[in-house]
Amino acid sequence: MTLGPFQFQALGFGYDSRSKSQKTGWATIPVAGGMDRVQWVGGDSRTETIRGAVFQQFGGQTSIEGLKLAARLGTVLPFVDLSSGLFNVFGMHVVEEITEDQDVFDASGAPLKNAYSIKLRRYEGSLTGASPLSIVSLLG
Repeated sequence: MTLGPFQFQALGFGYDSRSKSQKTGWATIPVAGGMDRVQWVGGDSRTETIRGAVFQQFGGQTSIEGLKLAARLGTVLPFVDLSSGLFNVFGMHVVEEITEDQDVFDASGAPLKNAYSIKLRRYEGSLTGASPLSIVSLLG
């Protein structure tokens, strides 16, 4: 699975769970002498959350730092799954939130384990106003 230039792998930038959520909007319309009606007013959002952990000896923290930069700069990223010989494109997404839970520290205070959670929101707009960052600027 990849999110823009960031590829999830077994070692390094791995993940152990992925959850999805879709929220839709319904307006309540009062009706005299009867039960209120509801009318669909469209979808509100589609979000995905990816959870995993990176370990200092296997790397992966650079990818988390790159995603934090993409989030700060408002970069729109393609979300693609290449597993099992399939090519599933989940669309364009923005990073809404990244949380980290660092644990087990070495003698210099660097975390040996960093559990993370990345919350994505599907981007439905035009890419015209999207951040013009290149893959090189996110990784370099």
